[in-house]
Amino acid sequence: MPPPIPLNLNDVVQLRKPHACGGNTWRIVRLGADIGLRCETCGRRVLLPRSELERRIKRVNG
Repeated sequence: MPPPIPLNLNDVVQLRKPHACGGNTWRIVRLGADIGLRCETCGRRVLLPRSELERRIKRVNG
């Protein structure tokens, strides 16, 4: 099992699939077992389990 990806508040992550609004960059707004993300394009907020988020991440821009 690989070590967890280091994530910090206000990091911007790029996910593999785009959001319905067309954006694929998200800002981290909550950390824990579930990670809170806010879409940089439309402002939508979602919660994802850390394990699922780590699979979807393409790039982290700290």
